[in-house]
Amino acid sequence: MTDDQVSALRDDTRHLFYHGYNNYMAHAFPEDELKPISCEPQTRNREHPADIGLNDVLGNYSVTLIDSLSTLAILASDREEQHARHALREFQAGVKALVELYGDGTEEGRCGSRACGFDLDSKVQVFETNIRGVGGLLSAHLFAVGELPIRGYTPVWEEDGYGKRVVKWAGGSNYDGQLLRLAHDLASRLLPAFTTATGLPYPRVNLRHGIPFYQDAEAGVCRLDGTSSDPGEITETCSAGAGSLVLEFTTLSRLTNDTRFEELAKRAFWAVWERRSGVGLIGGGLDAESGQWTMPPLAGIGAGIDSFFEYALKSSILLSGLPPPPPTTLTTPAMHDPDSFLRVWQASHSSIRHHIYRSGAMEKHPYYAQSDLLTGAPRYTWIDNLSAYYPGLLTLAGHISEAIESHLLFSALWTRYSALPERWQPVGNAHTAGQPFIDPHFKHWAGRPEFVESTWYLFRATRDPWFLHVGEMAMRDVRRRCWTKCGWAALGDVVSGEQRDRMESFFLGETAKYLYLLFDEDHPLNKGDRPIVFSTEGHPLVIPDSLRSGQRTDSRAKPAPREETRPAENAPTCPAPPPPLPLTISNVANSPDLFHAAALMEASGTSPGISLSDIRSPSNYTFYPWTLPQSLIPAKGTSSPIQIPVISTLTFPNLNPNAADGDKAGGPQIIPLGALQKVVEGVLINSLSNIRLSMVQQPKSRGMAGGPEFRIQGVAVWALGRDEKVLVSREAVAAVSPADPHFTRVKDLEMVDLVLDAPGLAAATGPDGTKADGGERDVLAEWELEVPENETLESLWDELEAMVSGLLSSPSSADPLDHSSLTPIKTERPATLTRHTIPAILPTGAGAAPLPALLDSPTTPDDPAHLPLGHLPITTLFYLDSTLCPPSRLPASVAKNYNILVLNRGDCSFADKLAGIPSFAPSPEALQLVIVLSVPESRSPVEEQKMAGGELIRPLLDETQRTAGGFERREPLAMVLVDGGEETVGVLRAAARGVGEFDEGGEFVEVQQGREEEGMVGGDGGDVSGGAGLAVKRRYWFESMGVPIGNLIML
Repeated sequence: MTDDQVSALRDDTRHLFYHGYNNYMAHAFPEDELKPISCEPQTRNREHPADIGLNDVLGNYSVTLIDSLSTLAILASDREEQHARHALREFQAGVKALVELYGDGTEEGRCGSRACGFDLDSKVQVFETNIRGVGGLLSAHLFAVGELPIRGYTPVWEEDGYGKRVVKWAGGSNYDGQLLRLAHDLASRLLPAFTTATGLPYPRVNLRHGIPFYQDAEAGVCRLDGTSSDPGEITETCSAGAGSLVLEFTTLSRLTNDTRFEELAKRAFWAVWERRSGVGLIGGGLDAESGQWTMPPLAGIGAGIDSFFEYALKSSILLSGLPPPPPTTLTTPAMHDPDSFLRVWQASHSSIRHHIYRSGAMEKHPYYAQSDLLTGAPRYTWIDNLSAYYPGLLTLAGHISEAIESHLLFSALWTRYSALPERWQPVGNAHTAGQPFIDPHFKHWAGRPEFVESTWYLFRATRDPWFLHVGEMAMRDVRRRCWTKCGWAALGDVVSGEQRDRMESFFLGETAKYLYLLFDEDHPLNKGDRPIVFSTEGHPLVIPDSLRSGQRTDSRAKPAPREETRPAENAPTCPAPPPPLPLTISNVANSPDLFHAAALMEASGTSPGISLSDIRSPSNYTFYPWTLPQSLIPAKGTSSPIQIPVISTLTFPNLNPNAADGDKAGGPQIIPLGALQKVVEGVLINSLSNIRLSMVQQPKSRGMAGGPEFRIQGVAVWALGRDEKVLVSREAVAAVSPADPHFTRVKDLEMVDLVLDAPGLAAATGPDGTKADGGERDVLAEWELEVPENETLESLWDELEAMVSGLLSSPSSADPLDHSSLTPIKTERPATLTRHTIPAILPTGAGAAPLPALLDSPTTPDDPAHLPLGHLPITTLFYLDSTLCPPSRLPASVAKNYNILVLNRGDCSFADKLAGIPSFAPSPEALQLVIVLSVPESRSPVEEQKMAGGELIRPLLDETQRTAGGFERREPLAMVLVDGGEETVGVLRAAARGVGEFDEGGEFVEVQQGREEEGMVGGDGGDVSGGAGLAVKRRYWFESMGVPIGNLIML
């Protein structure tokens, strides 16, 4: 795009702003908003106080003027001097008009012609009043005192003759911080909303009377439609409303030295974050008094949640280099740390990407939908207009590729409808013949800025002219469809073009502002590297540099020279813009997935009428944006194929021999009562009879190598989250034919589990639960975990040990909270016998031997973990506290009389260790298995890292087993490798009947023999007739037509 073209677009945008602003000042000021069709003011709906669509925003304090001041200040940096002077005069006149209406904030001048400050009988929303009113006043103040740049404007502080230091403006007006004092007055009137025990502010407050309407609000019953059975106010707020106060309130506190605002805003932010779900998601609605999420518990990135993520990242920028405020009881030092806010954003982005993002492997084009707050399971697919901010936020965080991908969808939507509908459904239904559609209750466009905002961010980061043409498209469509003689109307229906008689303040405060900045590349706000952030209302904010050095300052004083500050560690870095492509220049226009977003909305209804007499399209509307010139369209561009997900469904027949007659006769296939049970980790299936499993094929999870795997995404009509498991009982699997290729149980030939009963001593505890020696009682250590039989993948096994604790209710227990898999260990006893499960990995290579029949016989019970405590089959275990490397040799008596040998890894190869075991005649009493402990000192750094993630390295026996004399061993020894951590070593040593080692001279010394088994008690406190022992439990996974099912686990 040439400079002349950009200049023309900048002129058009300037005219767009003034057409709205001048008509507001002429027809609506000093009221809050303008009705652009009626040419009259839009005021509060006092006849219907429940009309929150108007009354939450319109506080009767001239909100459109306040919202427009920062835009006027930005226009005052226009390249053309006459336009810059005009905008600066309008800015100063607007400030003067506000002071005349509401006073200057001082004691002697606190009252204006309209009100004394903002002492107004208006019940408003805390969030909207903060971002529009407080934020607008603060941003205008920062422009007025020179903390935010206006080209050619350098305020000079001087005495006014009355002892006050002021900035003298043209026309005889002076500025001495009136807007800052008015911001303090307005914000102070919001503080009564912060009197909750949760730290979450009430959603609404009366600017004069505070919160009398919240008295006894909890006595009423909240209904789904938002009404209440009690006249008290509903106390439901939202994550965005409670968590998006930090930027404005922190700026206000730092400028006024009143720390209340910063403390309360940060307390509210962290109160929201502390209530995130176990999968790292936050929901839309939550109750300010109870702190509970409201129903339905949905998580997404749009309405009700959006600006929480925005303020997490932007707070880390605004707060960078700032000293923390003085300590109080409301917050902790960590709550002020900018890196803490950055970590919230990073964790949130990770959870969004994992649970809310619908990838291109599943959809024609990726998008962000609505998921279950607790599990991350998909719930709704709609995309709202407010979500268009997210590409801009991703850009600010340095995730450029993801930002462009997301922005493409909104660009295609805008091209389709010449605006963005408030809510759009990418997945059709029976009423739309399966085609995408606009939600019939959300067909409007209110002039929202989020799409233009993201376009500006992306252009600043990429310099790709494609985004200039997207902005041109948006601006031209607004001019064509929203113009009225008195301003700019919202669209009531983006398809028909029906206009609504309202021009919200953010149209001038944000939409026009971001368009202007997009087309003015040399604007001061588009340059420099100060930590300036734009609030969610588009108001630039910055903390003066003098305050970043820890010095107190008068906000009216001239700012001190900027000092260098060290950037926060792990701060996101924006990648350099990619170089322009030859000939076509634009990287986005040449993206192979450019038209995937357009394909997502194919046949999505009638588009608004576009004719060449209105606007001529260079590509005849075959490309998007429709303003894209031929020079940016690739001559031989091709679209990459759209991925089609592989979907499979397993439908099980009636497996219940006692089924109802109707079921047998081909009637309705009824799922048996109790067949499905919702558990924390997913769904537990007790019967597969008439169950339908919906599966999707995807790459193996957790970065594992190999082909694809299935993930069960739904059980019957129950949608599952990406991390949820399907747990199926042994009895349910037994009813399915093992020869069915669609549902096959496969033995894991790499991993097994060692089930071990080991004795231990427990310290006596006092009546208060503390140890007799005065130490604290370890509550978690008093519960032993029974692990499920198998896993689908090695990387999931460690999760099972923590997850099965709450699954199966004991049928013999009267207490519904009692679980058979959790057994309380009696604390007052001399000795206990407890059961442990140790993951082990089998070796590979020419020297690997199968498990012997004694440990892995077809007649061995499938699940030895179900054997009674103390009755495991292998009871003779020898613990060798040595690596058994040459020249050491194990005594023959150990090999002949012990079934299990435990030794340490290291100092030599696995083959050398096995060679140190003498030959012996096979017998049930002789050695069956060698357990090698991978002790920490034997691991490489790479192994240490993998072991920390629960991954065992598979041993390689690359040659056949031999004896110490070099002869091939006739009966190779089975071996496994286990994690040699302190806990595992302790358990194996405690279970050993014999313990030995090699002394300094290389002589074998047996230090323990014939362990005493008497006096043992079980985990339930009862006597145990048996003793320590070991068994090997096989693992299994499930396959369907040869493809593993990744999240299906048999208990």
